Formats: sequence, structure tokens, C-alpha cells
Amino acid sequence: MILSMTGYGDAQTCVDGTSYALEIRSLNSRYFKASIKLPENLQFFDGEGEKLLRGSLGRGSVNCVLRVRNDGAAEYKINPVALQDYVDQICAVDLPADVHATLDLGSVAVMPGVCQAPILDEALRNKYWEIVRGLIEEALGKVVTMRRVEGEALCEDLLTHCARAREHLAEIAKRTPDVVQDYHERLQTRVQTLLHEGAVKIELDKDALAREVAIYAERCDISEELTRLASHLDQFCTLCQSKEHAGRKLDFLAQEMLREANTVGSKSNDAEIARQVVEIKGLIDRLKEQVQNVE
Repeated sequence: MILSMTGYGDAQTCVDGTSYALEIRSLNSRYFKASIKLPENLQFFDGEGEKLLRGSLGRGSVNCVLRVRNDGAAEYKINPVALQDYVDQICAVDLPADVHATLDLGSVAVMPGVCQAPILDEALRNKYWEIVRGLIEEALGKVVTMRRVEGEALCEDLLTHCARAREHLAEIAKRTPDVVQDYHERLQTRVQTLLHEGAVKIELDKDALAREVAIYAERCDISEELTRLASHLDQFCTLCQSKEHAGRKLDFLAQEMLREANTVGSKSNDAEIARQVVEIKGLIDRLKEQVQNVE
């Protein structure tokens, strides 16, 4: 069953007084594209996190955000040497005599090098990775579940459009044999109207009339296009119910179906067939639109 590229999942936990909240959002994209936002002291897990995302999500623009709130002791440490150096430099600035300035240590504290993340040893890295990995896997499970549910709805909608396209295709197939016969009758009526000559002359014109009808029949033959269009519909439905990531193949098949429908419309030269082609092209456009959300 096909999967949607739209999904959402979240996970929370609390370890040693620190709260972790992770969210994963997945949207449509032609390729897989991951955006991972972790706190500064955990950013070295970006690569491992992306591997986990790639392992479960084949396509889509994936946004993964981890928020950490520490209710205990501060994790970041102030570097007093760097802080004093910034203060000294600020105090050394020669201000005009009429300017009185105050120093905001809070503003200085956000300067580069003042607040430093703790250095993590191997044990702490493993501990934090277990937390991050658990959150990602839990949130991913929810994303995949939502993608599967939406994929089932997408599949049902796509199959419905395909069934309707087949109905119009059947109407075209029923109409096709009558197109040449109608042309023959119209041409014969036109010739008889224009030529009011004797029976011998009309008898001679029957061969030319037959040749003209044969040329027209060859030129407006759409049997191959109808066969290919029906085959594309069969492949499309099969892919919708397969387990593989079929988004790109479905998109390609929809384009091919549209090409065949255009050819049928241009070759048939019949109002009823043209009307059915318009309906089929409208359904194919809906297929193309929906396929953009298939993984």
C-alpha cells in the first residue's frame, strides 16, 4: 500500500531533571531532505539522526526539532576570563564627555566564548544518544503510522479516479468503430450532393470514395493509444497496491497517460470521443495532483 509524504510525530521524556521534547514533521518533496535542529551541545548527533530518518522515510521534506529544558543546575558554564576580557575592552572605549553608558552583563554573557557547553566524555555521549535515539524512533513510529493512514486514503482516491477513467475509455472503445462509418456516410452524402452525374460516373467514384475512407481510417486509428492507456491504468493500480515506494513511477505513468489521451483526442476527430477525452484528462490531472503527495 502506498504511503503519504505528510506526517507528524512527537515524543517526550524526562531524565535527571531534564525534559526533552522532540517533533518530526514531514511534507511533500521530490527527494528526501532532512532538517535537524538539536541543542548546541547535541549537534554532533545530526548525522546519526539523519540516518534514522532515512531508514524509515523514503521521500519528503523532514523537519526534526529537539527542545531541551533543564530544571536543575545550569549545563552551560561561564568562562570568567572571556567575560572579563569583553568587559575590559568595553570599558576601554573612549566615549564623549556627555555620554554616560552602563554595562549590561547579560548582553556580554551571550558574546561568543563566554557561555560554553560542557565537554562530553564517551559515557555522556552514549547516554545522550540513547535519549535522542529513543525519542526519534518513537516520533518516527507516529509519523509512519500517519503516513500509512493517509496513504490508504490516497490509494482509495487514486483507484476511484482510475476506475472512472476506465469507464470513459470503454465509451471511447464503443464509439471508435462508428467513427469511420459516420465519416463514410458523410463523405458519400457530400459527394452525391456535389456531383449530379450519371450512374456510370457515380460507380467509378466508389473506388475513390473507398480509398478516401481507408486513408481516413488509418489516420484516425486510436487502437494502439487506447491499449497503451488501458495498460498504464493497470500498472498505476498495481503500483498503488504494492509495497514499494511508488511515487516517482506513479508520476511518470500519469504523464504517459496524459500524453496518450492527448494523442487520442487529436487523432479521433470525433465530438463524442473528444468529450470523453476531456473527462479522462481531468481525471489524470487529479491523479497527477494526488501523486505529488505519494512517497
